[in-house]
Amino acid sequence: MTSEAPLPHPTVKIGDAAALAGTTPRAIRHYHQTGLLSEPRRGADDRRRYGYEDIVRLLWIRRLREAGLGLDDIPKVLTPGDHRTRRTVLEDLDRGLAEKEAAVRDQREVLRRLLRADSDAGLLSPAVGDVLDRLGAGPLRPDELDALLVTERVLGSAQAALQAAGFGILSTDGTLRAEQDRLDRAAAALTDPDDPEVVELAAQYLAHHQAMEEAERAAGIDHDRYAPPVAVDRETGRARWPGIEEAARLPSDVTPVQLRIAELVGTMYGEQLARENGDACGARGLPERPAGSSTGRREAG
Repeated sequence: MTSEAPLPHPTVKIGDAAALAGTTPRAIRHYHQTGLLSEPRRGADDRRRYGYEDIVRLLWIRRLREAGLGLDDIPKVLTPGDHRTRRTVLEDLDRGLAEKEAAVRDQREVLRRLLRADSDAGLLSPAVGDVLDRLGAGPLRPDELDALLVTERVLGSAQAALQAAGFGILSTDGTLRAEQDRLDRAAAALTDPDDPEVVELAAQYLAHHQAMEEAERAAGIDHDRYAPPVAVDRETGRARWPGIEEAARLPSDVTPVQLRIAELVGTMYGEQLARENGDACGARGLPERPAGSSTGRREAG
């Protein structure tokens, strides 16, 4: 006595087709709408019926989707005999995936820096992070982190790294930090940009800047690596540096007194450079956060 297994049905309904192919009825209907899957014959109940070839097509579509192909490209790959088009599509996809892979690596590196720094400093460029790590910097103030972010956007990561060196020194040197805060408070207390005290305060800012530079160099910060050459404007006698026009377009809450101090510091610094090096200067850097401004180093224009 023999037992015979029932013969399988030659076709299945859309729900069964979806289950067999590992997709959904909704996706199958979309494939029909886009022409990716031909309309099958319909049964007596006017419902679609899918055969073996339809299931095979759905399985290939699913595999290609898993490989990253878009619906528009799948027909080009599945079309028999069109080897050149198929290869072009696959090579384009490979390049696109390589770009995404590189972007993911970059994102993971940012996350690793963020975890190491345990602060928003980890979101800044590697150049900034390297400088802060080398200095063994303590936590930066929120306005300093903001300034670094703006500097990276406007002037680039190299300038931000040099600015970070100043903030790093301030985070580790209580004397320099106290002097910076004293100068900022004194600038904030003045209301008249023509007050004679403004000139004296500008000279103190310049001296403080020079002390900051000495501390940075003593800590091994190579200014020549990060900062572009500063030239002296022949007409105004003030020091100028690349990016000043971009920085000037930023909205700012700098007061007239702070702006005047920044101008005076730039003039004093430019005169000093001119005396030492002539009009075309190879010196790096401008004063550290002049007049309590939140946008940080090298604002004096």
